[in-house]
Amino acid sequence: MAKAQSKTQKKIENSIRSVLVDVCEQSLKDVDGFQWITHQVNFTDFPASLMITVAFDNDADCERPECSGGAPNIRKLIQAKLLRIGVKLKGVNNQILFDSEESCERDHDGDWQVRLDARKGRSIPRNRPDHA
Repeated sequence: MAKAQSKTQKKIENSIRSVLVDVCEQSLKDVDGFQWITHQVNFTDFPASLMITVAFDNDADCERPECSGGAPNIRKLIQAKLLRIGVKLKGVNNQILFDSEESCERDHDGDWQVRLDARKGRSIPRNRPDHA
């Protein structure tokens, strides 16, 4: 059973959602093949645990923006909007992942929940080790 979020966590969660809705709306207009965006977070290791998935229609659309500037622009837009709400990603290239409906269909029979659950627990290591 998941632990209930604190008021602060709910506020952060709502701010992240708002940012990603803005990015989604802009990307739907500006980036060919863009479909949707989602995120996962574990507040016990925030912001290192924040994982954002940007989904495209197919593998070709997912790869094409990397060359044409779409994916880097989406990545920069996400970073800039998150910074405005006080969230700084330390490992942007590992925390913002690009994927496609085609890959999910091929690898997980179209089950995005299974695909995203496989990414749970990923986070960016801290700069210094925890001491017991």
